[in-house]
Amino acid sequence: MQTIYLSTPDGRFSQVDEPTDGAWISLIDPTPSEIAAISEQYKVDADDLRAALDVEERSRVISEDGYVMVLVDVPTTEMRADRPWYITIPLGIILARQAMITVCSQRVSVIADFEAGRVRDLRTFMKTRFTLQLLQRNSGAYINILHDIDKLIDQGEANLRRSTRNEDLVNMFELEKSLVYINTSLVSNQRVLDRLMRTAGVKKYPEDDELLEDTVIENEQAVEMSTIYSNILSGTMDAYASVISNNQNAIMKTLALATIVLAVPTMVFSAFGMNLNLKGYPFEEPIWGFYAVVGISFGISLLIVAYFVRKKWF
Repeated sequence: MQTIYLSTPDGRFSQVDEPTDGAWISLIDPTPSEIAAISEQYKVDADDLRAALDVEERSRVISEDGYVMVLVDVPTTEMRADRPWYITIPLGIILARQAMITVCSQRVSVIADFEAGRVRDLRTFMKTRFTLQLLQRNSGAYINILHDIDKLIDQGEANLRRSTRNEDLVNMFELEKSLVYINTSLVSNQRVLDRLMRTAGVKKYPEDDELLEDTVIENEQAVEMSTIYSNILSGTMDAYASVISNNQNAIMKTLALATIVLAVPTMVFSAFGMNLNLKGYPFEEPIWGFYAVVGISFGISLLIVAYFVRKKWF
């Protein structure tokens, strides 16, 4: 889908029907015909336009004759089995002479914020500033997702003492995988930022220095957060596995002790329940003999329970 936006020098930002100089062309999961039309109109290699649609593409900056392509990873969320799954997908930013073009396989939150005009001081004709604003917003999106992951880690830690299910361990493992993807993408984006301002073909404006510095700092903060959360999660998963093992051992211990306690009455009742006519059998004649056998059996069981309690095995 192709959408065209244009901002005027007085600050107005709106959607337009036809592309003009200084416009922003947003391509969300574009069709082959849309890619071919943009490629022909703005003299951009079609392969560069399709690069952002390949989830395996790495972040990079390419300077071609007439345009510069910036490829970065942006975070997004998918729902799998009623749980959020955090992944990263490529976003292509192409700085052509007449317009700025972004290409992505889906409408991520970063693009949605720009399309909704929620970014202050947005100028589509100022391509370098627009790119830096987009990258800064992207770093902020990573930080927001990292905060969500931190909350999920806290929820997992709250279940450590009582959980014996493998499902909880699998959920934590999925979070660890998400953190690996996020950290790798952030490091790649940092390299893109470092090279972007050294690339020929990208106009540099003195007023953008502060924005670039803020963008770099925010991305570095996201890298540090992802590293910290990854280390925390790794330690939490180790503790998680140990607690699950300990809980299972505690359950098996309780069952074993209960079996020992019940074994004594079982042995006594089995002995007195044999169909044998043996003279001199204890409690054979008295009418209260049955109750005596039951009482002795449970009395021995209570002594065993008291012994286990004293040893703090129960």
